Amino acid sequence: MSSILPAQEQRQRVALLVGIALASILLWQTALGSLLLYPFTILATWFHEMGHGIAAMLAGRGFERLLIFADGSGVALSLRPADGYRLTDALVAASGPLGPAIAGALLIISSRSPTATRNALAVLGVALILSTLIWVRSLTGWLVLPALGIAIVPLAWRGSVPWQRFVIQLLGVQACISVWQQFDYLFSPGGSVGGQLQRSDTGAIADVLLLPYWFWGATISAAIL
Repeated sequence: MSSILPAQEQRQRVALLVGIALASILLWQTALGSLLLYPFTILATWFHEMGHGIAAMLAGRGFERLLIFADGSGVALSLRPADGYRLTDALVAASGPLGPAIAGALLIISSRSPTATRNALAVLGVALILSTLIWVRSLTGWLVLPALGIAIVPLAWRGSVPWQRFVIQLLGVQACISVWQQFDYLFSPGGSVGGQLQRSDTGAIADVLLLPYWFWGATISAAIL
């Protein structure tokens, strides 16, 4: 039996990714599908809010806590110095919408190698558990995030290579799809977070960099793409 050529294998993997994406988009249009994919909704929110939190820490700010609500919305709270730079504020705000796209891309790229796949799953699983212990302060986060981490870590440790590859690609595609589910949010001045109206990330950027929120929505969308 002849082995699969690298080009053919690559086409098969691309076809799998496209198939996962299309099936997920169709499922999101149904009540049952939305329920089945709910853990991925919470995971995407975690990627988004951790994007804010990591950017805040890299900027030398304190990452205080992370809240994820049952409706899939969330907020990352960090300390902002009184003399903080406007550009830093904008970068921290932009890191949230960029978080799921970056995470999804890295997860999909890691599926090229069994070792990278295993390592990526292990890092993701441990990060979900540790971040819950350190920063998460909401019931939905406590219930969903550790459960995902506990499911992912054994897969990274003892799962078969095909299953590891499928799961990492599934997670990566879901993260990327979630970016486009927040498309309306990027082009709005505010939104509902935990049932309360909050300034959107693009609205927060507009507040410090003057240009309108829709301009920053288009800029972030282009970067995501």
